[in-house]
Amino acid sequence: MFKGPAAPQNQIHDFHPPISPEGLYWVTPVPSASLTFSADGKTVTLQMTNVPIIDQPRWPAMDAETTPAFMDFKLVFKSSNEPVKYEDPKRQYRFEGFKAEAQLEATMRVPSIDFTFKTDPLETSRCDFALMGSEVNGKYYEAEKG
Repeated sequence: MFKGPAAPQNQIHDFHPPISPEGLYWVTPVPSASLTFSADGKTVTLQMTNVPIIDQPRWPAMDAETTPAFMDFKLVFKSSNEPVKYEDPKRQYRFEGFKAEAQLEATMRVPSIDFTFKTDPLETSRCDFALMGSEVNGKYYEAEKG
């Protein structure tokens, strides 16, 4: 989030999950009840509340201070009928699925400074690119080849 033009010196907030004890970055556990699929499998909804995140305005500076924060969000993917397949045997990577639409609404809260940011509503959210499908890579590439 920036005050003024999107330039590093104007960044006032940067929200993301903290680095996990295992060293994973920008990853957060997802309770199974938070992920739902429509009966036809063409719509997927991921909805979570009070997700612990941090606000780190000077990220990616190594000494950037962090402030505890929380996020609520709802992310909805809707698959089209347009298939997509990408395969790169040299890199042992394959994706098969469909083009999709994605919509997101979110609220971030930084209680210590009484700050809240809310995106526009889900109904007005649009994206330029989304896919739904499955991918395999590495040691699973050959095992999953059908």
